[in-house]
Amino acid sequence: MTGMFPAKRGNTFQCRGKQLSFGEVTHIMGILNVTPDSFSDGGDFLDVHAAVAHAKQMVAAGATIIDVGGESSRPGAMPVSTAQELSRVSPVISALVSDAVGALISVDTYKAQVARHALEAGAHLVNDITALQGDAEMATVVAEMEAGVVLMHMKGTPRTMQRTPQYDDVVGEICTWLQQRIQAAEAQGIAPERVIIDPGIGFGKTTKHNLEILKRLEEYRGLNKPILVGTSRKSFIGNVLDLPVTERVEGSVATVCWAIIHGADIVRVHDVQATVRAARMIDALYR
Repeated sequence: MTGMFPAKRGNTFQCRGKQLSFGEVTHIMGILNVTPDSFSDGGDFLDVHAAVAHAKQMVAAGATIIDVGGESSRPGAMPVSTAQELSRVSPVISALVSDAVGALISVDTYKAQVARHALEAGAHLVNDITALQGDAEMATVVAEMEAGVVLMHMKGTPRTMQRTPQYDDVVGEICTWLQQRIQAAEAQGIAPERVIIDPGIGFGKTTKHNLEILKRLEEYRGLNKPILVGTSRKSFIGNVLDLPVTERVEGSVATVCWAIIHGADIVRVHDVQATVRAARMIDALYR
């Protein structure tokens, strides 16, 4: 059991006048998909009022970050235009800022123009599944706006990523790749204290790869950045438990608890209330 309980950290994440402190509590990022085709909740929150109401429910349940996404990144998903994505996320982010929901607002996008509009509207963080590689202007936007950024690992694109992904050492290769992306981000003017890393569970990985990433999650602590983990309702949980997406809450919470014990600072989830309750117990036990 050596190394199971990571030492408490005092890192502070800074972005656009907001900050999150890590080490004493796990932060919950609530998923707000304003898309018709996301794998779990596609179409549920296309209406702005419904989206804002759901965000408020998640914040009331304990979410400290709301992640707004206007383009599905499920396996096989087709990209949407910048205009379409903006039409989905901009009204929601503006409404969340206007209503002062009390959480950091993240925009889940790899498009620089979408990120700029969201940040100008009051968002704090860019959750980029391409780790700044999807748009050559993204790093400039993040740096200029003094925003935070999540650098996530993905093998391929959402359309291609699950076509027989292969690794010699999935954890080692992702660690090396993330280190390179951290260096690239900081070289382009993004402050070190504004960078979060995400190993990209489900993004170009098999069930075996995803389980291996979770088993060896502590190895990512060597990158000295806050770690975000997103396992919520994903197919590897369905594969292990032989359950459809609508019945994966318990499996998702189990992976969250494991991730927290092994070094996750932020967990990205659909089921906020159940996750918060579990996370607070884990925090009380080991932090």
